[in-house]
Amino acid sequence: MKILVVEDEKELLKSIYDSLVQEQYLIETAENYNDASEKIGLYNYDCILLDIMLPDGNGLQLLQQLKELGKSENVIIISAKDSLEDKLKGLELGADDYLTKPFHNAELNARIKAVLRRKNLDGKDSIIISNLEMDLTERTLTVNGEHLALNRKEFDILNYFLLNKNRLVTKTALAEHVWGDNIDQADNFDFIYYQIKNLRKKLQQSDAEIEIEAIYGIGYKLKEK
Repeated sequence: MKILVVEDEKELLKSIYDSLVQEQYLIETAENYNDASEKIGLYNYDCILLDIMLPDGNGLQLLQQLKELGKSENVIIISAKDSLEDKLKGLELGADDYLTKPFHNAELNARIKAVLRRKNLDGKDSIIISNLEMDLTERTLTVNGEHLALNRKEFDILNYFLLNKNRLVTKTALAEHVWGDNIDQADNFDFIYYQIKNLRKKLQQSDAEIEIEAIYGIGYKLKEK
């Protein structure tokens, strides 16, 4: 899962970053309004943690930008402002939750997981397709009830495919989701090819009833057999 943290307090930003990295999320950061606006316009995220009071703008304007772009990122407002008016305005503009500073990172992690479950998994902690079950909390995969070991990137790739079953996933979208926004600096997507090659081999050897189909020159599509 890829998360954007928009926060100008450096110590808090580092604390949130370190905590979420331990949860094995892919984290991008923005310390001001302009950087956040640019990232929101260019990239897609599974969740955005959004401070309202930024040095060069208001986080509620970023919510408005998301709404105008038609993006449905899961947004959790994190702000020292505890007024009912701000909460209502944020929810009205599309925020999914509101967390008032100061807070414990454990609570923030729980809020993120709850939002992702509500939006992506109908409140569940796992994805079940054919004879596969992926537990997103424990980060485990079973095929026919047997554990299948995946490395971190293989797990994240398969997770993204399962959430987008039967949809065309472009190489660029997959790279941005799993490796982050700095993927723009890569010369090619060979690293994706090798990760998917290994993932396909593991799925085939375990008799998984899904397949990752290559769409020549564009990307991939996960389908049930």
